[in-house]
Amino acid sequence: MPVATFPIGPLGTNSYVLSKDKLALVIDVGGAPSDIITYLSSEHMQLAAICITHLHFDHIYGVAELALKTSAPVYVPDGDSVIAKTEASRGGIWGLPRVEEFSSEKLPIGDTTLAGMACTILETPGHTPGSVSFYFPESNLVFTGDALFYHSVGRTDFPLGDSDTLLTSIRTKLFTLPDSTRVYPGHGPETSIREEKQNNPFCGEFAVWASSYCRQAPMRAA
Repeated sequence: MPVATFPIGPLGTNSYVLSKDKLALVIDVGGAPSDIITYLSSEHMQLAAICITHLHFDHIYGVAELALKTSAPVYVPDGDSVIAKTEASRGGIWGLPRVEEFSSEKLPIGDTTLAGMACTILETPGHTPGSVSFYFPESNLVFTGDALFYHSVGRTDFPLGDSDTLLTSIRTKLFTLPDSTRVYPGHGPETSIREEKQNNPFCGEFAVWASSYCRQAPMRAA
């Protein structure tokens, strides 16, 4: 399954185009989608759907324009409806523009088919209350939005973010995927489940060991 990556928008959000048999799926649209539209046209692809990992502004800046120009339906996680009216979702903070409104449908959870591709939509909250990840078992790929990055994890200081929930999502949902699974995050380079399980300083093996050691180590007098 070919994957094309477009880092776009004011925060360089990774927007992804996946395709099979000339049917395409876009995951997150972080800015003006002109490069995505050009790519779809040059590859003679039909956009079947636009799917959003979470409703933070930097992942949806270009959704309205892409939906208008392609007539593709937009699917968003229902769990993020509680932040849909906040600045974290609507934009307008840090001097950045507001998000153009768009129509959307509720994203299903669990096993489904997107653009002809088998997909398991995993609930991975913490960065936002409704964050999801898209796992494609046939190609062994997962798109994690801002849950899991290369040697990092998503921030949790926006409204309704929660660090404990995020780490639980990573360890119980993402880290149960095959070690060879390629990870495509919302920002930064690709990685793998094996790499993050072993070396992620926030949620990997060392972080678990360090946390356990700190709880068990005796206090020493100064």
